[in-house]
Parts: sequence; structure tokens; C-alpha cells
Amino acid sequence: MRRRPPLHDVVRVRIAELVESAARAHVIGDQATAWRQLEDAHVLSQPWVRPHLRVHAHMLGFALRQRDIREIAGQVGRLLLAGPGSVTGRYPIGNTGRSRVSAFAAMPIRDDLADLLSTAPSAPPSDETGPANS
Repeated sequence: MRRRPPLHDVVRVRIAELVESAARAHVIGDQATAWRQLEDAHVLSQPWVRPHLRVHAHMLGFALRQRDIREIAGQVGRLLLAGPGSVTGRYPIGNTGRSRVSAFAAMPIRDDLADLLSTAPSAPPSDETGPANS
């Protein structure tokens, strides 16, 4: 089991920004950008239960609005796996969280996201239940 560091404000804020940006992109009809933003939020959220579940809940909401049956089914399954995966540290690092990729496949983490995750421990930790995670 991997030991997960506390959720740091820089990561928490970035996850919230990505989810908000995805919602804005969805409203204007830019679905590709919306999904990319959620995928990035997913990569950042994986080590922490609540943020990880919240990102998958947002993904499920997008899939429902798009009436994408494959994505809906995949997100329901991922919602069941995300919590235990984060708790035990047994999640596929870098996985984008979409149904079009295996829920068990590790993927390379883009440099900007890896840098954020690697520098986050030097920032003051935040409680996972903060307002940006609501």
C-alpha cells in the first residue's frame, strides 16, 4: 500500500480550477476541452479519496448530459473502484479516468501535472474537506 501525502492546497485548488474550467467548456459546447480538463483533474486527484470520487462524479454527470451509455457505465464502475483504490494506493497512476481506457492501465503523467504533484508536498497541507472540494 502506497502512503499518500496530505492533500495540499496547490493540488486542491488546481483540481477545483480544472473542474470549473470543464464545466465552462461544456456550457459553450466544447466537449473535447471539457473532457481533457476532467482527465487532468482525475490524474491529480487519484491519491485522495474524496477528490478522486468527486472527479468521477463530475465525469458521470458529463456522460449523463451527453447520453453516452459507454461512458456512463464506465463511470459507475469507476465510482465503485475509486475510493478503495485511493485508500489502498492501488490505482493506475496517470490513468485519465475515462471509459475508453482500461480502469487498470497506468499511463504516463504529463510533465506539468507531474511537476505539480512533485512540488505539492512543500506547500502547506489542506484538509480534504475544504470548500473547494465540496
